[in-house]
Amino acid sequence: MITNTTGSCPNSTCVDDDALAGPLTLLYSGIFVLGLIGNLLALWAFFCVPSKKNSVHVFLINVAFADLLLVVCLPFRILYHSQGNKWTLSPFLCKVVGHLFYMNIYVSIVLLGLISVDRYLKMHHSVRMKRLSRKWSAVLCAVVWCGVLATMLLLLFTPKRDPKTDRCFHYKMLCGDEKRKAYINIFAVIVFWLVFVSLMVSYGKIALKLLRRSQERPDLPNALRYARSSKKSFFILFVFTLCFVPYHCVRPFYIMTQVTDLSCFWKNVANKANETVLLLSALNSCLDPIMYFLFSSSVRKEVLRLVNSAFRVQKFGGNSGSSSTGEIDTVRK
Repeated sequence: MITNTTGSCPNSTCVDDDALAGPLTLLYSGIFVLGLIGNLLALWAFFCVPSKKNSVHVFLINVAFADLLLVVCLPFRILYHSQGNKWTLSPFLCKVVGHLFYMNIYVSIVLLGLISVDRYLKMHHSVRMKRLSRKWSAVLCAVVWCGVLATMLLLLFTPKRDPKTDRCFHYKMLCGDEKRKAYINIFAVIVFWLVFVSLMVSYGKIALKLLRRSQERPDLPNALRYARSSKKSFFILFVFTLCFVPYHCVRPFYIMTQVTDLSCFWKNVANKANETVLLLSALNSCLDPIMYFLFSSSVRKEVLRLVNSAFRVQKFGGNSGSSSTGEIDTVRK
């Protein structure tokens, strides 16, 4: 239960944010570079390389856009931590960047869950269901974006109790009107676990069915493709678990310390644990481009074209004429 029997907000200044400033600066910098390159390349491929437009294609475009927005928030965190956890920009900008960062984490989570359900329905239901999934994928994406944006606006215009203007992305106690943020955070944790269960069930059944098909009739031409598709499903489960499960295991404890008057020791434990697992959630923006490569032919074509071009430039000493010939044929083989 979220209570505060004292009627006033306990002090959170005893939490030490400075110990992790250096490592967070370096790690977020690496995530920013890799995530920016990977998601820009993916969006370029989605929009500029001809490919089959289906429901998964629509979902992946939205995941890539959410990841790119998250990556764009990282320079502000890098600047903040590199200056010894001192915020020198507008306090309102701090709130915008902070909420935008979390918003895009949950957009990615929900969309990845929708992809798993969409693939499951396509495998187990009729051609008519496949046509409906193509029709409704854009509508579902719009609903997700509108819902998360409305939540962000609610949090954005919640009155801020903390008078400090030189701190951002830091541990805060939640009291008074700010308690609504705790309730919303609890709701987000519940949504995550619902998505996680649906994703585990959907991809688990997909992978097992594909494995059975490949093992029952190994002589069929599609047997190898079934085996590869099942491995893709397990890879997505692994990435989703690695990036998001630790964060949502720590989150309930972190929220509890924000709304109850615990000792400084437990507040520091919660803060350091939260910052560590939050890095894993941000890391998802670097790993999602691997998923795009596995699921999208347009991303595969563009990556292979770039790799082929790079090898040709290296082989022929930077001769641009030699590096450009035969690229498309090589990709199609």
